[in-house]
Amino acid sequence: MKTKIYYILAALVLMMSTSCKDYLVEESRTDIDKNKYMNNAAEAENVLLGVYRNLVTDDMYGFNLSILFTMGTDISQVEGSTNENFRIIPTNSFTPNQAEIQGTYAKLYNSVYNANDFIESLEQKMVNFSNMDKQLATIYLAEARGLRGLYYFELLRRYGHIALITNTSMSSQAPSTFVQEDPTKVYAFIEQDLQYAIENLPYAVDDTFRGNKSFRLSKGSALGLLAKVYATWAGAPVKDVSKWEMAAKTAQILVESNKHGLLDNYEQLWKNSGAGLWNPTESLIEVSFYSPTATNGAADPIGRIGKWNGVKATISAERGSNAANVKVVHTFVLDWRNYPEDLRRDISIANYQYNPSKTLWVKAASETEQVAIANDADPTKKQKEKQNYTPGKWDTEKYVPQSNKLINNDRSNINWYVLRYADVLLIYAEALNEWKQAPTADAYTAINMVRRRGYGLPVSATSTLADLPAGLDVTTFRDAVRKERAFELAFEGDRKLDLIRWGVYYETVKDTAKKLGSWWITAGAPNYVVAQPGFTTKGKHDLFPIPQREMDLATQFKQNFGW
Repeated sequence: MKTKIYYILAALVLMMSTSCKDYLVEESRTDIDKNKYMNNAAEAENVLLGVYRNLVTDDMYGFNLSILFTMGTDISQVEGSTNENFRIIPTNSFTPNQAEIQGTYAKLYNSVYNANDFIESLEQKMVNFSNMDKQLATIYLAEARGLRGLYYFELLRRYGHIALITNTSMSSQAPSTFVQEDPTKVYAFIEQDLQYAIENLPYAVDDTFRGNKSFRLSKGSALGLLAKVYATWAGAPVKDVSKWEMAAKTAQILVESNKHGLLDNYEQLWKNSGAGLWNPTESLIEVSFYSPTATNGAADPIGRIGKWNGVKATISAERGSNAANVKVVHTFVLDWRNYPEDLRRDISIANYQYNPSKTLWVKAASETEQVAIANDADPTKKQKEKQNYTPGKWDTEKYVPQSNKLINNDRSNINWYVLRYADVLLIYAEALNEWKQAPTADAYTAINMVRRRGYGLPVSATSTLADLPAGLDVTTFRDAVRKERAFELAFEGDRKLDLIRWGVYYETVKDTAKKLGSWWITAGAPNYVVAQPGFTTKGKHDLFPIPQREMDLATQFKQNFGW
């Protein structure tokens, strides 16, 4: 069922905005007198939806966290051959004054404030609730704490050295009093929030408490997110390797619960997101952009999914064109061609466009379809055209039905997966291997389930075609997991963050540039601007800078390395 979870908020949402003093200092601009509201669970739920609301904004998963911040890796890059305009961030040529870097930082802290405010208000109010409403209120508190954990996780892994604001009263402090907390303490705070969510949220399939549970956090959401938090904690820059055990054990709880699983068909994931359909089997955290009457207004929950990171389209006045500003790095395509039985490649990567009929990028007017396909498979031919390949998961013409909205040339109602069960299975395999310093039977099972589904096979049956070979050591299994994450989660916002936590981001960018140069045999050079001298710098681009506005106001802050 399509949800109206965000669309109904207008009169009820907590409308918080950043004060004029500092991003960390928030003030409420709500028209709701909270002393006269949130007097029962139903009223509390309406306000809770406001804690979710920022997820759909451009500063978060509407654009920045889903698309803009994710490029410049070995699998995706930005369109063009310059670092101008929207290309500044994907080419790592921005400064601490960059508007998008500042905007996401501010929006995440705004979201933390909203969660803090809701938690404090509800804890005060619920002492007078009926027993049934207290039970619901506890679930709503768990949702808010789970969301706060997500917001802090995004802040920590992107900005690194941040202030920990645990209550609304702290937001009244002068900017000069704030200090950057030790990242381990921020991780511990996230851990506490997610553990509370795990203890108090039901699994989605068992939820008989919430009337509308679509696109809402569940026990599975919190378990999966905590496993990912532990895996990131174990990696760079903190490198607390003891957290690999916690990552494995947390993922194990989710896996052994049998409350979630993989969809039988990989392509169904993209049919669901294109149609705005929620299926909690594999979707653990998903941002819904569905709005039945969206008009591109500021209050509409609409994003840029499929428009910026989908297949190029220059047709249809009703549905709009697609800019397709995310391009696939072609050495990634060449690597994936070594696994022709993997069905995910031709779902994840589009070698075609809509103009107005669906045609291969490499197809000239004089070529037959068979010749074009042969040229596409040949790495030495049509090299310039191959730089135009785009992600295929958000193909608006294939996966978005007429019943859903494609607002204009820039906006759509396509949903965004923040966390899928397949991601958790791969975290489980990775964590077991790192913890035990060798792949266990459960590690093999977890990664092979993902691979079997990718090859179109039943996930529970062994396969000589899809399964990894037995006898891999810790290093070869680690490499296999890393490759599998690239294939399974291609263009879903994980690759850059994975490379950073593995401590290989800079090296990967430079190695990709060399591979592209070796592949490119015609005149000129492939457009891979992020690797140009003076752009990506070792160590510097593992974290965003603390925004300059924040540095100017929070005088005790120290800027991140290299900035």
